[in-house]
Amino acid sequence: MPTAAARRDRRISPVFLAIVAVAAVSGWAVWTDFAQRPGVAVFLFVTAAWVVSLCLHEYAHARTALHSGDISIGSKGYLTLNPLKYTHALLSIILPVLFVIMGGIGLPGGAVFIERGRISGRWKHSLISAAGPLTNVLFAIVCTAPFWLHALDGVPVGFQYALGFLALLQVTAAILNFVPMPGLDGYGVIEPWLSYRIRQQVEPFAPFGLIAVFGVLWIPEVNHAFFDAIHALLRTLGISEFTTYCGFDTYRFWRAADPVCASGG
Repeated sequence: MPTAAARRDRRISPVFLAIVAVAAVSGWAVWTDFAQRPGVAVFLFVTAAWVVSLCLHEYAHARTALHSGDISIGSKGYLTLNPLKYTHALLSIILPVLFVIMGGIGLPGGAVFIERGRISGRWKHSLISAAGPLTNVLFAIVCTAPFWLHALDGVPVGFQYALGFLALLQVTAAILNFVPMPGLDGYGVIEPWLSYRIRQQVEPFAPFGLIAVFGVLWIPEVNHAFFDAIHALLRTLGISEFTTYCGFDTYRFWRAADPVCASGG
């Protein structure tokens, strides 16, 4: 049986529960149209839900590492879902939220430090890296399900916008994290299968991978091509570009709202 210390290391953090509560209350405010300023409620709902997914993304890495042999994970606080315990709070929470605000794109950053030397077997290392973005895939399925199941009758349009935008974030997070770029989970999946020489050559670039991907996406041609592909995928799941656009427009409550979104198209 787990010791008292082990149980404490795995107890859900009040910080995480508070973030979940913010997501729940603001989501309720969007659903019921209770908020006088719906944009603020949408901002709080999407941001809090996004941070929850970031926490679960990193938790998936940590939990998989624990079962793969890194028993130090618990003592680092990674199993408590507390974002303040992450190795790089800037990369883990602040930058991903800024990416959402600036470009409407979901891109989690690396956060948990795993003692890879405790883990043997290339498949285990690959699975640890894949566990995070697979969590985003699961979130994307949950967020898109009401659309492809045609279960939105009676759902307020503002909530549909928010859910569609949140789905966009999860889809982009899953896809971009699987890009085999140093510093992203996609590279972590293939790294165990690369030669030692290649890994040594690539290692210095790992801290800049996340910024490089975002920088490339800032190029208009690349950005348009990327989002065209994302919207094509979302359309197959029942989410229109209008829905995600209005979700992002409503999310940025500090800007003048597009009247087309307010009228529901």
